[in-house]
Amino acid sequence: MMHRTDPSAAIRSLRSAAPYIRMFKGKVFVVKAGGGVFGDPEATRGLIEQIAILHYFGVRVVFVHGGGPQLTEITEALGVPTRMVQGRRVTDQKSIDATSMVLNGLVNTRILAMCRDLDIDAVGISGVDAGLVRAHRRPPVKMSDGETVDYGFVGDIDSTDPTVIRKLLDNGLMPVISPLSADDQGTLLNINADTVAAAIGAALSAEKLILCTGAPGILERVDDPSSIISYTDLRGLKKMREEGSIADGMLPKAKAIEDAIRGGVRRVHVISYQAPEGILTEVFTNEGTGTLVVADINALTPAEQSAGS
Repeated sequence: MMHRTDPSAAIRSLRSAAPYIRMFKGKVFVVKAGGGVFGDPEATRGLIEQIAILHYFGVRVVFVHGGGPQLTEITEALGVPTRMVQGRRVTDQKSIDATSMVLNGLVNTRILAMCRDLDIDAVGISGVDAGLVRAHRRPPVKMSDGETVDYGFVGDIDSTDPTVIRKLLDNGLMPVISPLSADDQGTLLNINADTVAAAIGAALSAEKLILCTGAPGILERVDDPSSIISYTDLRGLKKMREEGSIADGMLPKAKAIEDAIRGGVRRVHVISYQAPEGILTEVFTNEGTGTLVVADINALTPAEQSAGS
């Protein structure tokens, strides 16, 4: 004998989400996920399923992915050591080809395959395609300890032309973007995926940039996962960096957040890809799940400030 389940909870959830669905229909969200999520098939599927729901609700989603752990695994198998400086990868001649193979091939194609399974019409591209991201090779950088670091085939962004993204979105397609680019001479360059996501978000005047990470959000104390900061602004971000609360891999994220907001992205969210329904909770509820960053904390609504208190 079959028994009907009580639909009231689902209906209440739909009713509470309805204002957000209406508000964000037709808006651009840039979602960036680091390579850590792609080592966990269950987490990957959960992430793409949430993106699919945004897509079904009429949000114009642009998905930017990293692939650091996958790249490290491949390069070390090839006998190429991995070197990171302040959260950024040093990319030499041997590893740039592996970078292209992993980001444009392995990771991008697997995401597209999962999108097909979830009935999302997605197209895989990189910063090289149609002049999306123009960059130059980063010159050697003198660090605070006096050491000079040559990052190799790592790029710094000169400009972003989102024409190809707009054409895809206008035709109902979701761009899935690898953070590789090239200079004007055609030399491939590896660019931090957070940096690429921020630049694309700014070029599109995105409503939101959502950074999915292994951490639950921005932490007040680096070694305490429970010390999540519910919301902050550019001034607060600067203070945390000066106090050392933001370090290592979070440094390029903080820079990307600042660049995105100064470039016109209204709100940046930092959430964990491991949080159950983390994106949907962050977007469609007042409580959220990670850290919300805005230009000025006074711009937060009373409900958002209350949720973070």
